[in-house]
Amino acid sequence: MLLKREDSLLNDIFSKIDHEQELSKEDLVCLIALENAADLTRLYNLADRVRQKYVGDEVHLRGLIEFSNYCRKNCDYCGIRRGNRKIERYRMPIEEILDTVYEAAELGYRTVVLQSGEDMRYTADNLAELVRRIKRETDVAVTLSIGERSREEYERLYEAGADRFLLRFETSNRELYHRLHPDSDYDERMKILVWLREIGYQVGSGVMIGLPGQTIEDLALDILKFKELDLDMVGVGPYICHEETPLAGHANGTVEMTYKVIALTRIVTRYAHIPATTALATLRPDDGREEALQLGANVVMPNVTPVKYRALYELYPSKVCIREKATQCRGCIGGRILSLGRPISQGYGHSLYKKLNALGTAKFLKEDKK
Repeated sequence: MLLKREDSLLNDIFSKIDHEQELSKEDLVCLIALENAADLTRLYNLADRVRQKYVGDEVHLRGLIEFSNYCRKNCDYCGIRRGNRKIERYRMPIEEILDTVYEAAELGYRTVVLQSGEDMRYTADNLAELVRRIKRETDVAVTLSIGERSREEYERLYEAGADRFLLRFETSNRELYHRLHPDSDYDERMKILVWLREIGYQVGSGVMIGLPGQTIEDLALDILKFKELDLDMVGVGPYICHEETPLAGHANGTVEMTYKVIALTRIVTRYAHIPATTALATLRPDDGREEALQLGANVVMPNVTPVKYRALYELYPSKVCIREKATQCRGCIGGRILSLGRPISQGYGHSLYKKLNALGTAKFLKEDKK
């Protein structure tokens, strides 16, 4: 009898997804807890259907440039944290960053992601001039992922031409956030995400799956937080333990749990861009990203950082593709995507939320998702 009630509850939740009804925290907890293979296949098929309807079949490529591994923060999970004395630090000169952007553009990337630790040596003036030159000299969208700055600095960078900003919060559980971020404030992080939206950025954020102390209920609330923040991009990847952090010895997050959260993030957010992360490929090199693309993801971020720096940007150990040149990465990931029967986007991959708001729902759904 209990089993029948559970089956009935699950069918009711799947029916909600079919009819595009809102899912509650309790619904999400139930789905995150799924272990039966047939139920998971049903969930993933539904998520893939939502992905196809709302963001289409195109996969968007973002060329990732990790330009500095200096960081003023001391987050407990991160390999480039300030307290890691064993890491060799580097900063790419501005001209070298530009040369890498040119290479990315030549390889066909329509977006570059400029990512670093919170390295204040790069001032707002430095970064604004860099962004202006990129926009003048190449035809790419610019995403920044440089951590916490003042609102005035975010405004200056947006005025210089930056299109998007990525700022992850890693967990919406306030207590867990404070345990993992000894020198960061939860409310400040959330306030900055609001600022970025108000300024005009396309805003990305995300969480790690499998953090020590994280619960299924936390993950359900994370997914609801994505919707509340109206994010344009949501990054969901497994936690991978780094031995030079206070969390040394903890188990990694799992690919399976990450897939469930990706699928549910697609179902709940619908239009958000969702990457198939490098961390997934690190834990499952053969098909980690490919599987994610078949259950809700629609973005891949190949690394175009010069090879001499890649191993030094060690957020977590054993990252894939650290010895491949940018041309090799582009060819490899392109082939993997095409093998799934999915086309690679030739557009910038701008926010679908912004396009929806500009056009209205009826007109938007008639258009190709360019």
